Amino acid sequence: MKRESAGLVETQLYTLPEELHLEHGGRLVGARVAYETYGKLNREFSNAILVCHALSGDAHAGGWHKGEEKPGWWDIIIGPGKALDTDKFFVICSNVLGGCKGTTGPSSINPNTGKPYGLDFPFITVKDMVDVQKRLLEHLGVNKLFAVIGGSFGGMQVLQWCASYPEMVRFAVPIATSAYSSPQQIAFNEVGRRAITSDPCWENGNYYGRTPPARGLSLARMIGHITYLSDESMHQKFGRRLQGKTEFGFDFASLDFQVESYLSYHGDAFVKRFDANSYLYLTKAIDYFDLTKSGTLSLVEAFNGAKAKFLVISISSDWLYPPYQCKEIAEALSANDLDVRHCEIRSNYGHDAFLLESGQMNYTIQNFLSRTSVVDVMIRDVVTIRQGSSVEDAARIMMTEGVTHLPVTNEEGKLVGIVTAWDVSKAVALKYTLLEEIMTRNVVISAQEDPIERAAKRMNEHNISALPVVDANQRVIGMITSDGVSRLVSVCR
Repeated sequence: MKRESAGLVETQLYTLPEELHLEHGGRLVGARVAYETYGKLNREFSNAILVCHALSGDAHAGGWHKGEEKPGWWDIIIGPGKALDTDKFFVICSNVLGGCKGTTGPSSINPNTGKPYGLDFPFITVKDMVDVQKRLLEHLGVNKLFAVIGGSFGGMQVLQWCASYPEMVRFAVPIATSAYSSPQQIAFNEVGRRAITSDPCWENGNYYGRTPPARGLSLARMIGHITYLSDESMHQKFGRRLQGKTEFGFDFASLDFQVESYLSYHGDAFVKRFDANSYLYLTKAIDYFDLTKSGTLSLVEAFNGAKAKFLVISISSDWLYPPYQCKEIAEALSANDLDVRHCEIRSNYGHDAFLLESGQMNYTIQNFLSRTSVVDVMIRDVVTIRQGSSVEDAARIMMTEGVTHLPVTNEEGKLVGIVTAWDVSKAVALKYTLLEEIMTRNVVISAQEDPIERAAKRMNEHNISALPVVDANQRVIGMITSDGVSRLVSVCR
């Protein structure tokens, strides 16, 4: 185990205490979620990062399970000193609803029958999966995410988070994904599903306790795995090299080429860890995913409520989720005046590059997550007081609202001064009655786009503990405190 590893971890289970109502009418009672966490949640509950896994992934994203030879599937970016630094962040990853690695899915026991659900499991959507993740976060005491990040199907979950719970997400990193499944993606998924349902052992989904549809699931995985690679990577990795022989076999029973052996190995290995029915349900959820709601919304309109800062990452050689799809997302976000950066990783690995390109992934994500500004920490619901009010009015508001700083505004809502609890105490001693007699007129302010370090420096230079945040018209839109600034600066160093 390397020093930069998140260490030994265990998968945990959480059972939802209430009935789960699904987007298209289904219901689940006693649904449970498998999840893992890395690092510690800070006192302010402000350093949580949610990692969303791809189709064949699970909750084990980082660190090591005791006795296993491989770390979590995204260990390249999770751990001390990595992009998702577990010395700074509290990283969470859960198996999606419908999965087969601990979270309730088709292979789980139906409490109404005492048998596995099979095809009695209700149809689920990406939105349902995100809703379950939100309930898990509530259980963990997290009501705002520092970031949500994921690739491929995980990237769809990231986008759904920003659509369903925009107020909860500060930073969003969708990778090698799309805002809706393309006809090509749907086609590959359907061929994979057909391979499973054509297997005689599938038994209309009722194969539990019997021989599973291993051939069908293996073939589905082989088809899918081809789309995760690229033409160039396959040339580099395999070429036309033979597997364990020097001559062609000239038959259909043997595997002549290395690439054939490679796909067969991965297909067989997949059968040992994945459920065929889960594959059907999850690929259907991917096919149904469409933030434009079947074209009733433009993509710009679909992102109308989003508030996060976005890093959209595409992969140059990805032909399953081509770069133009990520560019389309970035352009729609920009059209909503959101802070968005589109980065294309140059790689020959194809779609799987987000799991393999450790250097580029760590550098790009780490730089993005350190781009914090005042808007990421400011208090939005700011209590103000109108110019011309009395000291008694100020004291009453401070006592009622529990604040120590009151921006003073004129009739147009523009900032004209600030009064503190110390000013009020001094006014009582000196028998002042008017706010104008005690307020500071030359107010040190901040803009929401200012880097957080600049705000911290300004507070330190002027020996003050709070800054009003104003817009271009000098109207108060927020307030930042020294505690909030220090907290975020320490998280992002």
